[in-house]
Amino acid sequence: MISYNPKDWITFIFRFHKADTFRQLFPLIVLIGFYSAAIAYLELEYLDLPDDSHVKNISIMHGMLGFVISLLLVFRTNTAYDRWWEGRKSWGALVNNSRNLALKLHAILEDEKDRAFFRKIIPVYASILNKHLKDEETGKQLSEEITFPVDHHTHRPNQVAKMLFMKINELYKNKKITGDQLIILNSEIQSFTDICGACERIKNTPIPYSYSVFLKKFIFFYVMTLPFGYVFNLGYFVVPVVVFIFYVLASLELIAEEIEEPFGHDDNDLPTAKIAANIKKHVEEII
Repeated sequence: MISYNPKDWITFIFRFHKADTFRQLFPLIVLIGFYSAAIAYLELEYLDLPDDSHVKNISIMHGMLGFVISLLLVFRTNTAYDRWWEGRKSWGALVNNSRNLALKLHAILEDEKDRAFFRKIIPVYASILNKHLKDEETGKQLSEEITFPVDHHTHRPNQVAKMLFMKINELYKNKKITGDQLIILNSEIQSFTDICGACERIKNTPIPYSYSVFLKKFIFFYVMTLPFGYVFNLGYFVVPVVVFIFYVLASLELIAEEIEEPFGHDDNDLPTAKIAANIKKHVEEII
């Protein structure tokens, strides 16, 4: 995730970050520029269309469809940001629940061996969930003392949660915790699986294919028809105007594509590895 100063306007305006959409769109921007120049030359120099040509009225269509494409892009970006923010809230809840579980276990447990187990296993859940969402492989050895009891190619966060539940149940059977304490700890551990499910819902449920395809086609044909009508009013200045309009519309779609799946390796994705490291640091401080 990119760290930045939101008040530094100069840097925003004149610096092109590697994640900036201009870099990604540059080949298409060049093609759109050449295309617009060709249409302008064809209409102004070769065809020499009169000012009362019906082609000039094509701009009326753009005025009518401009409002429609604006609504579509607003809905697209809002939906993508909602997914990004829901992912951030889920990981924020994981941080708080990990701390709460560690605080309660610190107050309840007296055996240092039990404390050491939870000191290691609670941060492991966040680390495993981070790798699970990014489809990264994890070794069977979680730490020096903790290993997966079954094949690690199964649902890895569930395996860690199962180890937590089994340990809590073992403590109850050995009368190291009471029934009331078991209920309290159970709700905290259960919340881990709820958070995992929420993150998987975001990851495994993309924006409907037909909607995404339609918006891309809409933007493409909208931009490709711009030079035909506006060349009468702008002349060859239609080239930079069309390029700029394409850059704005396509950038909004690219931004939405990047943030709608916030658990990858893109620059604007959530810093889940850093959050997992913070959970480890905080739990070790508490227990």
